[in-house]
Amino acid sequence: MALAFDEFGRPFIILREQEQKTRLRGLDAQKANIAAGKAVARILRTSLGPKGMDKMLQSPDCDITITNDGATILDQMDVDNQIAKLMVELSRSQDYEIGDGTTGVVVMAGALLEQAEKLLERGIHPIRIAEGYEVASKIAVEHLEHIAYKFEFDATNIEPLIQTCMTTLSSKIVNRCKRDLAEIAVKAVLAIADLERKDVNLDLIKVEGKVGGKLEDTELIYGIIVDKDISHPQMPKQIEDAKIAILTCPFEPPKPKIKHKDVGATLVICQWGFDDEANHLLMHRNLPAVRWVGGVELELIAIATGGRIVPRFQELTPEKLGKAGLVREKAFGTTKDRMIYIENCVNSRAVTIFIRGGNKMMIEETKRSIHDALCVARNLIRNNSIVYGGGSAEISCSVAVEAAADKYPGVEQYAARAFADALDAVPMALAENSGLQPIETLSVVKAQQIKDNNPCCGVDCNDTGTNDMQGQNVFETLIGKQQQFLLATQVVNMILKIDDVISPSEY
Repeated sequence: MALAFDEFGRPFIILREQEQKTRLRGLDAQKANIAAGKAVARILRTSLGPKGMDKMLQSPDCDITITNDGATILDQMDVDNQIAKLMVELSRSQDYEIGDGTTGVVVMAGALLEQAEKLLERGIHPIRIAEGYEVASKIAVEHLEHIAYKFEFDATNIEPLIQTCMTTLSSKIVNRCKRDLAEIAVKAVLAIADLERKDVNLDLIKVEGKVGGKLEDTELIYGIIVDKDISHPQMPKQIEDAKIAILTCPFEPPKPKIKHKDVGATLVICQWGFDDEANHLLMHRNLPAVRWVGGVELELIAIATGGRIVPRFQELTPEKLGKAGLVREKAFGTTKDRMIYIENCVNSRAVTIFIRGGNKMMIEETKRSIHDALCVARNLIRNNSIVYGGGSAEISCSVAVEAAADKYPGVEQYAARAFADALDAVPMALAENSGLQPIETLSVVKAQQIKDNNPCCGVDCNDTGTNDMQGQNVFETLIGKQQQFLLATQVVNMILKIDDVISPSEY
């Protein structure tokens, strides 16, 4: 491609070999789109389940990421194809709405596209396929309500929440510590949750990581951790019953506003820096300070301590000071990295999960895993209905959709049966990734479900000796699974209705 200019200086684009470029229309365009969607799903298929494989991603600046989180893999992939970008947005939507199931939703969308391709080759119009998928999706979502279980929990009985979060963490690199991390995630969510309104604001949970130590050292702090240190080495490193002035204005010599210590502040946290002269004066007045604290951290500190963020010294009053039972500086490892702990706050609705690990890559993957567990716990507080995992919900819905397809006399019944076959792709992928025979395993589990009328039978990925997911305590949230079905159907129908791919040069 080259850029040229006409006699008036206006640029226009010259496309080399323009006569060789083809514009895809009709069935060819639909098949090309389906091929792109299937290619993305094929990448994530091997990452599904507790025995799923990990992907190594290298960024342009040579940073390495190893993960099996679907949203992270797709987000870091360099995708040019428009349909592949739709699949990336599909995973991102699932991550934003639910937080978990980002791999499963793409695998299911790929299976739906694969089944749709077979129907297109048989001459069925894409609109009829899309309508059949909509009907089947509605049946599957309603069936999920039918097979869902409710469980009661409260602040004294959090075991059901922990078990569900453990299911999420089972497929992650951090699964050896899944019990401890699940407990931390559940306690963090309950600390900030409004159980009466069934509302959770995850922005109140700060996830901080520090290289060093081991994964088992990860802890939950009922307060805020700031990755800073006290500004002067001779200032006190521990302040009890702290009264905190939270400032967004800088100290300016030669009048560093020390007289405003009269409001009773025993600790200053400032968004901006201050020079050595101001630091020296603060030290002599026995007023410890922390500088260069970020805006998000300032807001969390204000929420936790009940303080107000003060933009000017003149507005500083005793009523605007935050209160904390203990503020301390803690050093880590041989390099003496320091962090500020603000604990026993007046309003403990802001908490911090402090992650430790041997390297940066492990810290980042643990953060992603904790995010999924936090989202699952939040979803259960919003709606405490669950379905069982291991592909059991998909198999049960597949049987239900297959049975309901006969009630539709039109072409839609073929699309409904194709939807049922696509649902079987998820348990088959789980079995394949676990080293089992996929077709044989699926046939045995499906026959067991039909025979015993037990929707809890799934793929025994962990080789425990039983297919009963209820006995294995493998749960998934109902709203997460319903969202998977709805989003996958919506995006696949959107792809099926595209019958013309127009390049920018043809606008």
